[in-house]
Amino acid sequence: MTIMTLWLPIIVSAAIVFFAGAVIWMVMPWHKSEWHKTTDEEAVRAALKGCRPGMYTLPNVTDQAEFKKPEVQQKLIDGPQAYITIVPSGLPKMGGKLVMMFGFNLVVAVVCAYMVSRTLPPGADYLTVFRISGTVAFVAYGMAYIQESIWFGRQWASTGKTFLDALIYALLTGGVFGWLA
Repeated sequence: MTIMTLWLPIIVSAAIVFFAGAVIWMVMPWHKSEWHKTTDEEAVRAALKGCRPGMYTLPNVTDQAEFKKPEVQQKLIDGPQAYITIVPSGLPKMGGKLVMMFGFNLVVAVVCAYMVSRTLPPGADYLTVFRISGTVAFVAYGMAYIQESIWFGRQWASTGKTFLDALIYALLTGGVFGWLA
């Protein structure tokens, strides 16, 4: 078994996960509660208007020595503390984002195929292929979000929901690989 012989499960699993993600994010309500409106959205928009696209922190502390300054410590105590991502203005270009998401799904499927091809003999049974490819897919789709909760304040409930997404994607990926490998 090689990655090249696993081309069909790579493409099929990437497509199925892509459509599952579309349903989860566009139809299912469970991620909608993760996003909150600010107290005064127009004032926040006005304050951020001059920022170019990029990542920002509030308060912004660029040197560890600054953490010792009383005024910086007071800002941290008083809050708010924020991690902000500014994206380019204008209507979102969904086509490009969808292409990149499908590309990511393909990369995950290729990594799954690599692990299956390196760890299992040709003709391995469904459940064995399912376990390897599903586990790799779960790690790829879910684990990075733990760091987001630890370091950047992402709500643990949000990370839990993302783990549920990752589990769904992993089950679908594992199922496709087990069936077609």
